[in-house]
Amino acid sequence: MNEVRPMQVLLVCSGNTCRSPMAEAILRARLDRDDDLREIMVSSAGTSAWDGTPVSEGAYLVALERGFDLSDHRARMLTADLVRDADLILTMTEAHARRVAEVGGEQKVYTLGAYVGAPADQEDVPDPMGGDVAQYREVLVLLDELLGRAVERIRVERRR
Repeated sequence: MNEVRPMQVLLVCSGNTCRSPMAEAILRARLDRDDDLREIMVSSAGTSAWDGTPVSEGAYLVALERGFDLSDHRARMLTADLVRDADLILTMTEAHARRVAEVGGEQKVYTLGAYVGAPADQEDVPDPMGGDVAQYREVLVLLDELLGRAVERIRVERRR
């Protein structure tokens, strides 16, 4: 008997130190609250990440304000293996989506905004790197809203 592998969602940004780690924590928490979606695996990577780099201070602080401890997160570079193993890849920008497509993920990659039906001019999640804590908070709020809508879409698609 074949064992069914849990769905794997990969979140992608540039350095894997701000947006995608925050998104990973938010999505994992949202999925863990839903008995039907709890088995979904969530991970993240960056198109230009330095493997082993910790999250940025801003991401760490604003995530902690929301109860997410990102102290153990370490950045990892997007690889063809990660793309191959993922069932759904959600990126922060169109440039990230193009990079995922270049390594074989064109059939399963979306910008997070496009995945949830955001207007075309609002599909990209801005990069808070180098900004102040308020900018990180704004990005975290945006990610939370978009990922809430993404969970709803995942739920609907899994029922099909």
